[in-house]
Amino acid sequence: MNMPQQTIIVIGNGMVGYKFCEKLVAKSSHFNIVVFGEESLIAYDRVHLSEYFNGKSADDLSLSSSSWYEENGIALYLNDPVQEIDRSRKAIHSLSGITLKYDYLVLATGSSAFVPDIPGVEKEGVFVYRTIEDLDQIKAYSANVKTGAVMGGGLLGLEAAKALIDLGITETHVIEFAPRLMPRQIDSAGSGMLTSKLKALGLNIHLNKSTASFIGESKIEALRFNDDSTLAVDMMVISAGIRPRDELAKLAGLQVGTRGGIIVNEKMQTSDEFIFAIGECALYEGMIYGLVAPGYEMADIVAAWLTGGSKAFYGYDMSTKLKLIGVDVASFGDAFITEPDCRTLVFEDTYKGIYKRINISNDGKYLLGGILIGDADAYNILLQTVNNKIVLPPNPEDLILGSRGGDAGENAGAMSLPDDALVCSCEAVSKLSICNAVNDGATNIDSIKKCTKAGTGCGGCVPLVKDLITGALKANGQYVKNVICEHFDYSRQELYDLVKINKVKNYDLVLDHFGKGDGCEVCKPVIAGVLSSLWNDVIVKQDTIQDSNDRYLANIQKGGTYSVVPRIPGGEITPDKLIVIGQVAKKYGLYTKITGGQRIDMFGAHVNDLPQIWEELIDAGFESGHAYGKALRTVKSCVGSTWCRFGLHDSVSFAIEIEERYKGVRSPHKLKGGVSGCVRECAEAQAKDFGVIATEKGWNLYVCGNGGSKPQHAQLLATDIDNETCMRYLDRFLMFYIKTADPLTRTATWLNKMEGGMSYLKNVVINDSLGIVEQLEEEMQELVNTYHCEWKEVVDNADLRKRFAHFVNAPQAKDPNIKFEPMRQQVKAQW
Repeated sequence: MNMPQQTIIVIGNGMVGYKFCEKLVAKSSHFNIVVFGEESLIAYDRVHLSEYFNGKSADDLSLSSSSWYEENGIALYLNDPVQEIDRSRKAIHSLSGITLKYDYLVLATGSSAFVPDIPGVEKEGVFVYRTIEDLDQIKAYSANVKTGAVMGGGLLGLEAAKALIDLGITETHVIEFAPRLMPRQIDSAGSGMLTSKLKALGLNIHLNKSTASFIGESKIEALRFNDDSTLAVDMMVISAGIRPRDELAKLAGLQVGTRGGIIVNEKMQTSDEFIFAIGECALYEGMIYGLVAPGYEMADIVAAWLTGGSKAFYGYDMSTKLKLIGVDVASFGDAFITEPDCRTLVFEDTYKGIYKRINISNDGKYLLGGILIGDADAYNILLQTVNNKIVLPPNPEDLILGSRGGDAGENAGAMSLPDDALVCSCEAVSKLSICNAVNDGATNIDSIKKCTKAGTGCGGCVPLVKDLITGALKANGQYVKNVICEHFDYSRQELYDLVKINKVKNYDLVLDHFGKGDGCEVCKPVIAGVLSSLWNDVIVKQDTIQDSNDRYLANIQKGGTYSVVPRIPGGEITPDKLIVIGQVAKKYGLYTKITGGQRIDMFGAHVNDLPQIWEELIDAGFESGHAYGKALRTVKSCVGSTWCRFGLHDSVSFAIEIEERYKGVRSPHKLKGGVSGCVRECAEAQAKDFGVIATEKGWNLYVCGNGGSKPQHAQLLATDIDNETCMRYLDRFLMFYIKTADPLTRTATWLNKMEGGMSYLKNVVINDSLGIVEQLEEEMQELVNTYHCEWKEVVDNADLRKRFAHFVNAPQAKDPNIKFEPMRQQVKAQW
């Protein structure tokens, strides 16, 4: 005789409520599961909510589909919140009038945004940052907003600030009551470094600020602080913390904490043994866990208990790693323990904006915790070192500084972790589970996600999972191939050689000869880059492109306009050419600015004006500056010995010679160079992909540096060389990079991943250890010989010019949606 199915009702269809359903159906099919959600959308990823402003849709963020619930026999009621729990009858009543009885009830009601009781909080233009519906309202209101502010400098507050920046609100302020950002995750020094980096990115940070009121009649116009200062804003997003959604539990008479939260035991049971609470609504030993991983663990505990298991909850590690507005931030273990209870090692680099702190046991054996700002690549291994009590190497400073030529210890690396090491905390996936999956045939990150779900939560474990995949494959004696995608069983380097040997010159033929299927958005730009680097053909003649800006040979900017950057080698320009730029800018209403690479950028061009603008510039002797492509951008220079009393050599002439040689050369990523006439380094040559600095005896050549969000100094390749030798080494270095780098990899990252590092590179480029320098020089000369100005190719080709029209049937008509507004005697696009 079959026992009747027990009914499990889940109140809440967020990430944790959905995860409970997923865990339960995986363990048993003997339950009747009913889910009530108050939103109209099925469960979606709140961890990556800010990506909604980067082009992701609600469907992209969805954790499943409506069909998933049907396939698993789950009744789903959306937009129908439960209003009452009748514990005596073990029944619930929903807003729409549904009454259902339950055997067990799971409360996954989550939390709501904490909104402080500030006068004026009800005004138009004040929002919270919690749901997709909130984001839709923020997005709609932001269309006419110039200045925005976020109340709260914690995790959610900085995510909200990023959302405003993504919406084009360049003047964004963060208001924090505490004396530092992220006070619960990082220490004062780390917060100071984070604040400096965020300010450098254009964010305005206000610390120790308490908001007294929101000023404005019907809508917000300004903030007034308790110190009587004010700040004009058009929009406010409140992200000042969370409040557990426990109101339904209170009405039902369940025990709640004095400051909110449904009290639960180690089985997630509330004061009613038939009712459980999980996620941000649950209060365990006075703690609300505001991360997704502990919520998933709670879901698994309840699912295990309902199916006869004995799993229990005894607290959770709140270590976290994230990227805030492009800045890595992480804390792990006991981040705030201080001496004399531990030994603390700190590394601080104010130039690069990096702060690392690790706390070590007094006997030097174990890592207790730490904080990482600006560079969190080592987070996963450091976290595993803490959690698994791995004995530290003899020089524990190597954990944050690198080996520096010494012995980093035998325990370094992912494969040295114990089998039961928890790699993915969101899904409770161990190292052994991942390695077993690799042994069973899951040899890439996508297949590992499908069979173990590792990396499908917050995503922070993905780098470590990839290391384990590679390590497990190598341990099995398998060759680890870095294929570009499912359509090509080759790496970029292998395809480069195959395309060259077989003289294939378009994407379709490459796919026919060496690939399968129809291709994808991963392999198309990679192949386009390979074809460009090999044959140097006009990029717009290709069916596929390496970069979206290549389509119109200009950088697309805000408001649908484009920028035009002519080449100005070495920053040297004649008065006549300056006059032409001024005339063109005035004629087409363009905003002009001197760039960091010593060129002049003209913004605000309509797409159908581009060929005419280029034609006038070409007639004056200009050519494309390739500011839009993965190619050489500029070779910056100081004035050198021509004018400067400190200059040792003519840096301008050499910079022009270098730029003229490598202009138009396509590569895996953009290239920048610099030539400085003395060690005072006015051209910032050591912050470039290649840099040349004058010495008494010639030039020092540096390679593999870059600026950007993770700046890195270039390293010395050769000393005291003459012009000819320097150019020859550059030919070899650049061609070797073009042939061997992975897609979208800057030279700095390429060198960092290169076995043997700079010693190996020197042997290849200078000592010819591979016997290929003659070939490298010849291949570079072929690219130099086939140079063409892409702008001129379009100007002289009627068919190509036709592509530069906003309306095909009205080629002269401009996009009516593009609007401009005045700014400092020029104009900028409205956004």
